Amino acid sequence: MTTDRPETLCVVLAGGLGRRMGGGDKPMREIGGRMILDHVIDRLEPQCDGLVLNANGDPSRFARFGLPVVADTIEGYPGPLAGILAALDWTAANRPGVEWVVSAAGDCPFLPRDLVARLQQARMTEDADLAVAASGGRPHPVIGLWKVALRDELRHALVEEDMRKIDRWTARYHLATVSWPAEPVDPFFNANTVEDLDEAERLAGLLQG
Repeated sequence: MTTDRPETLCVVLAGGLGRRMGGGDKPMREIGGRMILDHVIDRLEPQCDGLVLNANGDPSRFARFGLPVVADTIEGYPGPLAGILAALDWTAANRPGVEWVVSAAGDCPFLPRDLVARLQQARMTEDADLAVAASGGRPHPVIGLWKVALRDELRHALVEEDMRKIDRWTARYHLATVSWPAEPVDPFFNANTVEDLDEAERLAGLLQG
């Protein structure tokens, strides 16, 4: 991909336990006759210089997507920070020329098509260490831009400090926040519950209309 931004790998955080949806993989639920994960990949892949999935358990359930599946390296399902760390470690080992990773939740079917460009632009403009997305006056810590070189500091926070909240970790760094409009459809709407799936169907109709 030829752009004026640094090479950026994307990771879809698809390893959540999905308790509020009765268990199972939330990204495998369907909206508009397609898996949520299909929508996520369609929106992210053109923006990235490589795409990986972070998921735990049997990776073969994601085989149809043809993407590397990276499991958490920290035990006990400690949350999205562990998925971000796994992606940073994978990038350092497999794509050593790539210094940046953008993370996105696997249950966000309406992600903006300029996500990577705007996060990188804000990070460069503000000379920030990291960048995070926001909409409707609310930050979305899971959707952000991460520096591969910070992976050992993140590992220390997870293992030695038992840190779980993303915004606690990002508070240690110069963080750029990039806002998108939440109307007519919040691009960071996430399908957490069965009721959210119904709302996602409605929102998908608005985007197609």
